[in-house]
Amino acid sequence: MPTTEADTTVSAEAAQSIPMDVLTYHSIIDSANEIMIGFMQRIPYFVAALIVVLIFWFLSIFFKKVVHKILGNRIRHQNLVKVFQRVGGALIIFVGVMIAMVIAVPGFTPAKLIGALGIGSVAIGFAFKDIFQNLLSGILLLISEPFRIGDQIVSGEYEGTVEDIKIRATTIRTYDGRQVVIPNSDLYTSALTVNTAYKQRRLQVAVGIGYEDDIEVAKAEIIQALNKADTVSKNAEPSVIATGFGDSTIDLMVR
Repeated sequence: MPTTEADTTVSAEAAQSIPMDVLTYHSIIDSANEIMIGFMQRIPYFVAALIVVLIFWFLSIFFKKVVHKILGNRIRHQNLVKVFQRVGGALIIFVGVMIAMVIAVPGFTPAKLIGALGIGSVAIGFAFKDIFQNLLSGILLLISEPFRIGDQIVSGEYEGTVEDIKIRATTIRTYDGRQVVIPNSDLYTSALTVNTAYKQRRLQVAVGIGYEDDIEVAKAEIIQALNKADTVSKNAEPSVIATGFGDSTIDLMVR
């Protein structure tokens, strides 16, 4: 069967398309090989960078132990020791990460990082405003020491025992066993109640008695029970005051 002009054209186009696909495939393979070779060449630098980070991490731990050993028994405000430990340890790790980045990434400099992040610009300033505010508030809280770990505090709608005071936030454990993380800026700028700030404090308990009960007899019974309790201070006598009439009880306030 004779070959037509149309068949010849189709064969020529097929012959041209095959080399293009092959060239594209080889180009992808070559690019992948170059990336793999470049990555393999950078592995020693990545390992060195990791070693640097680990070294500075251990240095930060050693720094914290040295600060605690030197200042732990000499400074009355133990929270101030924590400030030195955490801020100093964070700076050491930051320096280690910067050195590791210089080793692992060709041409990297801290100046380029600052330029890429745009630190100092208005946008970044607003973005980091809350973070810096919490950090500064955390440092001021640790230095001024309005409360300590183990104190019972009330902040807004949350009440519980302080478990940890960090640079950014404070962790408390509520009386029903929940953990609450409160930003330090809220604790520093808002009203805060420290229930355990003093060794002794007066408690108020509302008590209701029936309308048919004698108020004076009820007061005497309550005072007698409080005088027998070992946890009630003898320096300030307890008192019982009638405060109002409820729907079904006479309300007494025991102090």
